Amino acid sequence: MAKKVVATLKTATGKDWAKVIKAVKSPKTGAYTFREEMVPVDKVQEFLTK
Repeated sequence: MAKKVVATLKTATGKDWAKVIKAVKSPKTGAYTFREEMVPVDKVQEFLTK
């Protein structure tokens, strides 16, 4: 499945998107979880500051 996503991102429309992975600390356990999302390139900083 990963190959399909990578192939889609290499097309002309896919170059405007970035896969962002952010570590988020759980308030209950203190363990870190990872939140990943596909965001437009111009919204990456906005996603990371949330």
